[in-house]
Amino acid sequence: MVAEFLRLKFRLIGNAGRRTTPQLIGLIIGVAYAVIMAVLLVLVLAGLRDAAPEFARNVVVIGGSLVVAGFLLVPIVFSIRDSMDPRSFSLLGLSDSKIATALAVVGFVSVPSLVVTVASFATVATWSRSPGLTALALVSAIVGAFTCVLGARLSVSLAAFAFATRRAREIGAATGVFAIILIVPAIVLLALTGWGDDGRGFFSSLSSVLSWTPLGAVWAVPADAANGQWVFAVLKLLIAVATAALIWLAWKGLVAVMSVTPGRGVEVREHSGLGWFGRTPTTPTGAIAARLLTYWARDPRYYAQLVIVPVVPVVAIIVFVFVGVPIEYTALLPVPVMCMFLGWVVHNDVAFDNTAIWLHVVAGRLGVADRIGRMVPIVFIAIPLIGIGSFLSVFFADELDALPAVLGTSTCLVLVGLGLGSVFSARFPYAATRPGDGAFTQPQSAGAAWVLSPGFSLLGTVLLSTPAIVYGVLGVFVDREYYWLSLWWGIGIGVVVLVAGVAIGARIFNRRGPEILAAAQRN
Repeated sequence: MVAEFLRLKFRLIGNAGRRTTPQLIGLIIGVAYAVIMAVLLVLVLAGLRDAAPEFARNVVVIGGSLVVAGFLLVPIVFSIRDSMDPRSFSLLGLSDSKIATALAVVGFVSVPSLVVTVASFATVATWSRSPGLTALALVSAIVGAFTCVLGARLSVSLAAFAFATRRAREIGAATGVFAIILIVPAIVLLALTGWGDDGRGFFSSLSSVLSWTPLGAVWAVPADAANGQWVFAVLKLLIAVATAALIWLAWKGLVAVMSVTPGRGVEVREHSGLGWFGRTPTTPTGAIAARLLTYWARDPRYYAQLVIVPVVPVVAIIVFVFVGVPIEYTALLPVPVMCMFLGWVVHNDVAFDNTAIWLHVVAGRLGVADRIGRMVPIVFIAIPLIGIGSFLSVFFADELDALPAVLGTSTCLVLVGLGLGSVFSARFPYAATRPGDGAFTQPQSAGAAWVLSPGFSLLGTVLLSTPAIVYGVLGVFVDREYYWLSLWWGIGIGVVVLVAGVAIGARIFNRRGPEILAAAQRN
């Protein structure tokens, strides 16, 4: 039976060679990248044989823990498609145990599984310093590879079973990307501040903690034995074996449940009333605003854009604190930075409409209504963000006098971003994610608009807001009187750019309606 499942898996792999040329090229590049990574990992792990045991322990335990975490979490977060779903074999008259065993073996036949298996056995070279240590490293390598591969097999099926709806998948992906963007810079900065010449510090502490968890115990077994800590090595080997056993039991239980459970249908929600259309004025601007508010509330492509808004300030604060900038200065940064990206997200808003933009084009002369209506959701978010966020910023910075500068700079960045976005979205639209596609997919775009438009709109927002920013900085370091200049200059520049952007963008929209409709439908 295992042989039949393997033949099916190889047939699926062979069918990958019948894809279109761009897909085949991407597949070849991915395989080549995996081969290069496997070779590099083998060389690095083999080179650690001559390194100090403590240093080798840190590298193997921390790196191995990240690999195990990736195999367990990535399939769930990004809902990777399961080409061999256990439910597909439920009608063949096979026992759950046979299906679970066969699929577990088949799980080793994939590029990521082969890479992690090769890397796991390469750790044997790292600890081949005596016959006993080599044997123990071999056992750990087998358990580690089994844990990663079967853990990924469990996660893939669990994601396909639990995250059946598109909204659940999008929420999971947004959460995963948000966590990665936050965690990775934090780990890097902590590592830079804690790594010492003697190998102690942050990495040593982290590896010590991870070595007692299911993520790193299997990799710490030969490392502890190499350091003479045989009792710890045996205890961690028990943890590793228990983890693999629990994953196996969970996998068998999941297969048993999936075999008798039909696939979940997409839940259909019924909405009563007119929604936002009943709350906005019965004007072209009100209708467009209602449609965009509905999109922002229900379409994952829109709220996926908001992930970047709170993430960038957090990363900036971490960086500034790392280089020694006092917290009373860094506390003033988050709200202006969030406002900069909040205003920027409308620079390609038209492309998200896809074919629906034809409603605005055929109606004729709706440029002003279209430009203003698209700003309403951003304004609804910006008002509480600026009002509440500015007060919290100056409170934590213990600089209440800076409130006018934070208000002025934040308002300026939002209004300028909206004004420039009104022009760029009409003049330089580029291909965006289609309705119903994953929020984090990006279609290919011809020309340079997809590269230049985001960069120039963001850069233009910062440059036009320079007076408000400069006066705010002068208020911090020179004279507090500049705080009020930052407020008035920020509001003035923001209003002027917003009005001018709406006027120019409306003219472009009215003149280039057919071109905008064509651009919004690009793949």
